[in-house]
Formats: sequence, structure tokens, C-alpha cells
Amino acid sequence: MSEEITVRKCASLDEFHRCVDLQREIWGEADLEVEPATMFVVAAHSGGQVLGAFDGEHLVGYTLAVVGLRDRVPYFHSHMTGVRGEYRNRGVGRMLKLYQREEALGRGIRLIQWTFDPLELRNAHFNLNRLGVICREYHPNLYGVTTSPLHRGLETDRLLVEWHLDSARVIAAIENLVKEPVEAPAIIELPAELESWQREGSSRIGVVQGRVREEFTRWFAKGYAAVGLRTAAGNRAYLLAPWSDF
Repeated sequence: MSEEITVRKCASLDEFHRCVDLQREIWGEADLEVEPATMFVVAAHSGGQVLGAFDGEHLVGYTLAVVGLRDRVPYFHSHMTGVRGEYRNRGVGRMLKLYQREEALGRGIRLIQWTFDPLELRNAHFNLNRLGVICREYHPNLYGVTTSPLHRGLETDRLLVEWHLDSARVIAAIENLVKEPVEAPAIIELPAELESWQREGSSRIGVVQGRVREEFTRWFAKGYAAVGLRTAAGNRAYLLAPWSDF
């Protein structure tokens, strides 16, 4: 990773427009589905977060978060995080999330939520194993079918992340003190061919999505949470365990 990469708040209209340009580059959506610069302005001026990762003066990643309220307790909903293609797998996303965590805790925010596609296993590994999130809600076709080629015309099923920022679980994960999980009371298995099917645009992805949707819904209804992803080749699975806030 370049030593020149730094993360800081974005504050100017120029930086917000650069975030929009990067969003178009990453997701490739039609204009009607692109978050406009005004959304970034509103977030920055209403207590949310607009964070940028910069290689020198070059914007290479960003995070947009808005303020939410649940049971009278404020939290952040991290609406989108994107990293320019050539900077992926270089720790930029982790830098953005760790900065986001510190900035939130500095303002007394203890929870950040966001969503991700359960069939995108790199995101699942990053969220569950590297950041220490848990997931207890599954939202079928949350955003509808979009024009983004990244979504491959599938329904936008999403897992809802809960990142409890000052929990022992999260602290252990971000300090790299946790071994990759391999066992759990319940699992949701994933086919070894998943990535190749995704690259091919195979119709089998829709079948996998339907099965995963049914299994997550069933386990969540029983009070289980997704707590890890087993990543061993040919043996990948979501790991779930009973979970309670009490």
C-alpha cells in the first residue's frame, strides 16, 4: 500500500463531485441511480460522514454515511464505500472503515450499520472476519434490480451489518487477534464454483441466491446471527450462532 494514502473528511464541493465521479466509475450505474453531489453535501452538513482516501491529491476511495435513529439511539448508516479498481486489495477499504470508526466513537456513536450482497464473499470475509460485524437481518431485493453491471441483473438481496464499535468482538477483530473461524452451531454452505459462475453470468447464481435467502431467513427467525465466514477452498460457508442483546 502506498505510504502516501491518507484518509480525511471531505468538505468542499469539488471533493463531493469527485466522490460522485468515482461512484460512477466503480458501479457504472445509470445517472438516475447515482447519488448526486447534493446528497454528499447534506450528509456532511447534517452530522453524517463523507470520508475520502487520497493518494497525494488523488481521490482513490470514499465513504458516505448518514445519521440514523433506532430506539432513540443515534447511529450511522454507511450508505456506500467505494475504492478505485487499481487500489483494491491494498488496505484502502480498511483504512476508510477504521477512520470511520474512530471518528464515530469520538462523537459518541457506538454503532455503524451498512448492507452488502451475501454472494460477494470478499466483502463477507472483510466485514465478518476482519471487522468483527454481525448480521441478523436479511433484506430481499432491497434496492430493486439496478442498472449496475456489478449486480448482474439479479435482485439486490442484502445482509444488514451491525458494527458495534467498542465491543470486545470488534476490538479483537481490528487488532488481528482472532483466528479465522471454522466451526459454528449452524452453517450456510456456498458452492465452490460461485465466483466462476458469477464471472460467467450463469443462471445458477439466481438459484444460489434463492437458497441462501431462504436459509438466512430461517436461521435469523430462530435468533441466530451470522458471525463469520469460513473461507477454506471448496469448503466455504457462513457461520451462525445464537445471539441476544440481553
